[in-house]
Amino acid sequence: MKRTLSALLPLSLLFAACGSTSTSPSGSASAALPVSAQAVSGTNIDTWRQQIIYLSLPDRFFNGNTANDSAGQPYCYDPSWPYKFHGGDLSGLRQKLSYIKGLGARTLWTTPVYAQVPEVNPGTSNASCGYHGYWPNFKNPSDLAVEPKLGTGSDLSGLITDLHNNGMRYMMDMVANHAGYKASMVTTNPGWFHSNCTGDDINCPLAGLPDFRQEDSAVAGYLTTLSKNWTGAYAIDAIRMDTAKHVPMNYWQSSWIPGVLATRPNTFLLAEAFLTGGASDLRPYYDAGFDSTFNFPLRNALVSGFAKAGSLDAVAASVQDYVGTLGLSRALLTVNLLDNHDVPRFLNEPGLGVSEDEIRRRYHLALGALMTLPGIPQLYYGNEIAMYGGADPDNRRDMPSWAWTSTGRSGTYSGFLPNPGLTYNLVQKLAEVRTANPGLWKGSYAEMWRPNGGSNVFAFYRGYSDSTTGSRLIVAFNNNATSASVTLNIGANTAISSADRSYLANRVFDDQAGVGAPATVTSSNGSVTVSLPGRSFAIYKAR
Repeated sequence: MKRTLSALLPLSLLFAACGSTSTSPSGSASAALPVSAQAVSGTNIDTWRQQIIYLSLPDRFFNGNTANDSAGQPYCYDPSWPYKFHGGDLSGLRQKLSYIKGLGARTLWTTPVYAQVPEVNPGTSNASCGYHGYWPNFKNPSDLAVEPKLGTGSDLSGLITDLHNNGMRYMMDMVANHAGYKASMVTTNPGWFHSNCTGDDINCPLAGLPDFRQEDSAVAGYLTTLSKNWTGAYAIDAIRMDTAKHVPMNYWQSSWIPGVLATRPNTFLLAEAFLTGGASDLRPYYDAGFDSTFNFPLRNALVSGFAKAGSLDAVAASVQDYVGTLGLSRALLTVNLLDNHDVPRFLNEPGLGVSEDEIRRRYHLALGALMTLPGIPQLYYGNEIAMYGGADPDNRRDMPSWAWTSTGRSGTYSGFLPNPGLTYNLVQKLAEVRTANPGLWKGSYAEMWRPNGGSNVFAFYRGYSDSTTGSRLIVAFNNNATSASVTLNIGANTAISSADRSYLANRVFDDQAGVGAPATVTSSNGSVTVSLPGRSFAIYKAR
């Protein structure tokens, strides 16, 4: 995945681091979607389904140890320059774990902690360093050097121990597509890299980075062993694999995945496949053995529907696509996101001329969708405090010092929506609702309403029940600027199980979101009318 310096810089590209259908009239029920019978091997499925992942760039989060600010490569620490290290570190993350846990996230994903290459293009206005972690200084023989500005191996072990002691998990970011610019291995093993570009995603060096020849058995063996060594040395719970689409699929399937799982069998494997066409593009990564991919097609739909106030048909169609194409089992493990370190922040997507109150309403709608649609929600540091950010590097600003307290979050600051505590409180509440309701993290999915040219409302059902618990919810979004009312025909919706249709036919529902919808609604003879204020949503749970 690209990690460009900036489109504003003349040499920005050089320094980029890679980083059944419902077509019936409004309000009609969709046909049942197939459920995949394939289990995810080697992982505790329910444990991962209920996770909320928090992505942090350690360098931009919190400086817990100023003594290491200038450690390692010289000329790479400059808090005033967006392309160099700012001082955040693993010690800082350890000190702020209570903040992340208090928000409701239970998995911490950090960008890579590999030792980075020396300063790139020194002495020029384009000077930059691998603060993001995606320019590893790989060596042969390999080592497990942690970037000194982030801390030590002991700091990394301590972070993982702290996470586990708090009932949390650690997701390590790894790179197998490329080395950093002028990495040690480029000199010692020049034949291990593609020498030119063949015009495809696999062999084209990404933004000029040294691109590994995984088709060479020696290269494949080196890369797999390197990942196995990291996996064996640290008690990690998951791996996010960078730029997976730029590596031959047979390398993942025949070498890397079996190698890593042999070392740590229960590792959750997440492929970064930056593909936006549809779920059929994502499916090969599951077939190769990854447990999950990022849902960039859904992210595009959320931007179109919510950020840009478009039709929610786009969102409904995207959900229908990934649930139907992947099957429910895989869909529940797909990682959904509003933004990350490679795309503009969601708050920037509405564009110029939209009031901040309106931006907040659209953003909160999208957060509601993120926490209730099938899949694992991923938050990007700053999402919870309404941080603006354009393209890289503007989307990688430092976490502000006021973020850590409720008093600080009640202020007004440049670069953030006013009173960011409103967003923090919503994220915290939605995380609690999601975690407390199995229907939202392992339940079935059935579309109940989509606009189809009518009222811009999207509603769906999430349900799970067993012999001891029941969690049945109707989630509805009104994307109109004014209030809207729709009547949902539960009884006619064959995508909902017959047992649940019977249970829901005459029932009181309580709103769990509390963002302006009526506190309760009641179904009668299999129908329920939902009335929502403009740009609002409700999560109605059946009593």
